[in-house]
Amino acid sequence: MPTFLWRMAPDGLATRDQLVAKGLRPRGPAVAQVMWFSKKSPGVPRFARLYPIDLATPPKPRSPGQIASLAAAMRARRTCPECGEVKEYCIATSLKACTPCADGFTAAA
Repeated sequence: MPTFLWRMAPDGLATRDQLVAKGLRPRGPAVAQVMWFSKKSPGVPRFARLYPIDLATPPKPRSPGQIASLAAAMRARRTCPECGEVKEYCIATSLKACTPCADGFTAAA
């Protein structure tokens, strides 16, 4: 697979994240890859696959059932198991409760 250095890939190719930012999804296999080195791990190269932009298409529209299922899943992620309140943020899995409950505060206090 052809490998290009960071910012040296030819025009007409994009990573999956770049395509998603444009509202597209890759179709077909990757045709090349880009390589770079991270500050977190300077000795280990990192890679991202490149897809042709001209073959990318918009994603299929979601069905009403899929939309309802995703909304229910997000609501479950925002519901605190301690107090049962639905928060505007997702409950941290490390805390296993909303911030006030994890800090020991109650709604009555």
